[in-house]
Amino acid sequence: DRACANFLCQNKAFRKANSHMTQRIIEITSPSFIREDQLKEAATLDGFFETVQPLALEIGCGIGDFITQLAARHPDRNFIAIDIYNKGCYKTCKKVDLAGLKNVRVIRTEARFLLANHLRKESLSAIYINCPDPWPKKRHRSRRLVREDFMKLALLYLVPGGDFYFASDFTDYAVDVAGAMGSISGFSNCQSEPLTTSLPDYPLSKYMRKFLAQGLPIYFVHHRKRADCSVTELALSIQQGFRMNWNMVENG
Repeated sequence: DRACANFLCQNKAFRKANSHMTQRIIEITSPSFIREDQLKEAATLDGFFETVQPLALEIGCGIGDFITQLAARHPDRNFIAIDIYNKGCYKTCKKVDLAGLKNVRVIRTEARFLLANHLRKESLSAIYINCPDPWPKKRHRSRRLVREDFMKLALLYLVPGGDFYFASDFTDYAVDVAGAMGSISGFSNCQSEPLTTSLPDYPLSKYMRKFLAQGLPIYFVHHRKRADCSVTELALSIQQGFRMNWNMVENG
């Protein structure tokens, strides 16, 4: 009857809204994974690698397709790959281990939190951000990770000459990032245009390849920190709420 149907509908909606409470967290035992307790005890991230060499960061590693390609091409660099999703970190570790890569470590964390608490200023040779959540609705635009404040924050952690890469399949997001990057004096554009649809020798993730196969573009932004950039210490303000409220993050 109608009452029964309404109950089932409401129950289904409740389970969906509270799925973060019931999803199982996958235990990650990979040697490539840095646990939260290990991270808290570490003086620097260099100690997690067999060799101390230039360190780069991928923000939002997904299932690890991009970082495994990149790390295999550059064994002379170390890479930290982060994601807020447990399942993504698990799959990334599996790919890294299967490839036998020793220069990748995976952390389940949020970008601003990692920068503020576990990285030294001017310690990163590159930052990679591929196809982050575009938050397409106008009322949600403030939730986007890559905005002018974050780009300036990145300047603090990139070495002089360090690279900032951004890729997106969402036109509006890419245009906003390209425009903001061009207004920051500490960065110089490495491409002939503010925004391009190709970046030579840049690894393409499974998601990117699928998108391109549909005849749709991926937009690329590539800037470099100026060697003469004088960075004034910025007050780090870690954004709370949706980014740091782990109870609201699904484990999937």
